[in-house]
Amino acid sequence: MEFLSTTTFWVGLIEIVWINIILSGDNAVVIALAARSLPPAQQKKAIFWGSGAAVFLRIVLTVVAAKLLELPFLQIIGGCLLLWIGTQLLSNEEEGEGEAKEHGTLAAAVRTILIADLVMSLDNVIAVAAAAHGSTVLLVLGLAISIPLVIFGSALMIKVMERFPIIVMFGAALIGWVAGETIANDVSLRDFLAANHWFHYAAAIAGAVFVLVVGKLLAARAHRKAAAA
Repeated sequence: MEFLSTTTFWVGLIEIVWINIILSGDNAVVIALAARSLPPAQQKKAIFWGSGAAVFLRIVLTVVAAKLLELPFLQIIGGCLLLWIGTQLLSNEEEGEGEAKEHGTLAAAVRTILIADLVMSLDNVIAVAAAAHGSTVLLVLGLAISIPLVIFGSALMIKVMERFPIIVMFGAALIGWVAGETIANDVSLRDFLAANHWFHYAAAIAGAVFVLVVGKLLAARAHRKAAAA
């Protein structure tokens, strides 16, 4: 394996790992929010399988990411999915910890993690692909090394959320913010965004507000139904 001895290989590997550390912060928040609704015994399984499957999807996605990002309305659809995920995670959390943990399932948490990570990674994988310089081995190794980093970050985030519940709201707002950015960056809005730079931040703020408001409203409605029953 002569390529292992080259400086370019090791520099590229470090770049990929570093990129994933920087860009996986919002992904770790999603994983933590989704896994937090599970009993403690299943939280680690959800984090492990969700993170592992998400990184595998990133490897596949990196190969076709540049093509995908050129498809009109794809990021708008993805951003709307993130808005839905953010409101559901917040409304489930607000229903009460006991109830959320009773109804949460491992499969549902892993599914939420996969969908959210897939959408949120569309832009990220472009940077990873550039650092890999066309090397599949470098790409796979770099992302594989990143798995424990994402897992550790998610596990740490769960503990922080349990100690400071207000972090859950910030996490949900972050998902909404990323959703707004994703929608604003769609190829169909490229010309509009180029002429109106404020739209990027306006869409991000609107996404965060949407998740918080709708999530709270859904939680309030669930409370009323539970009280009536």
